[in-house]
Amino acid sequence: MTEAPKIVTTLWFNFNAEEAVGFYTSLFKDSKVLAVTRYTEAGPGPVGAVLTCEFQLAGQRFIALNGGPEFPFTEAISLTVNCETQGEVDDLWNKLTANGGRPVQCGWLQDRFGLSWQIVPTVLPELLKTLPPEKASRVTQAMLKMVKLDIAALKRAAEGG
Repeated sequence: MTEAPKIVTTLWFNFNAEEAVGFYTSLFKDSKVLAVTRYTEAGPGPVGAVLTCEFQLAGQRFIALNGGPEFPFTEAISLTVNCETQGEVDDLWNKLTANGGRPVQCGWLQDRFGLSWQIVPTVLPELLKTLPPEKASRVTQAMLKMVKLDIAALKRAAEGG
């Protein structure tokens, strides 16, 4: 048996954790369901219904809890996905906003389960960390006007275009 990581993020779902985990694990390499626990006679959910799904996304462990409607997701917590190419940004963006998801701003979106994601091209933090302040400022200004982030437009902004 493998040792459990010291810290694992738990995501509270409104009794659709199993569906969400199936969706999320279909999106990323090195992703899978690790364990499922079910409600017992002790409740509070129906006996046999999924209580938790422990899962892995791109090697990172999470727990999905079927807790009910009391605590919906907010934008105060988001999952950041670093993307190497515009194709990867576009693909994840389209899949995560499909079927009731919605774009937000500056690379943020909310999926159909209400979970917030940041789909970030790896070039963005590189530009912001390495460029002189005036160029980094142009990149930031360009990013703030975007919904889905556009790598070519960010690079043009860095060059003054």
